[in-house]
Amino acid sequence: MTEIRKDDLYFCLEQRLITVREQIIELTVKEFEIFSLLILNPKRVFTYEMLMDLVWNEDYTYYSRKAVNNHVSNLRKKLKIAPDLPDYVKSVYGIGYKFEEQ
Repeated sequence: MTEIRKDDLYFCLEQRLITVREQIIELTVKEFEIFSLLILNPKRVFTYEMLMDLVWNEDYTYYSRKAVNNHVSNLRKKLKIAPDLPDYVKSVYGIGYKFEEQ
């Protein structure tokens, strides 16, 4: 099993399961795939183009940075179930996103 625990966060790739403080976080397929890429490669910056290529697996000229931004925004809202929790998904201004441990 591919499992990662970071304080209140638990991630299991094979079960497609994410919990924060024991609460199951319901994600869409795209949100889960984006988060999987980020958490499995901590501190690595993924550009918008890389995310579109790796998550959408198709010609991403149809999609835009806005699509990636929207999915990441929804993902962040779902993960932040309490105000004292860290922002696990960090923006790298003008480039993309990364998973950052606090």
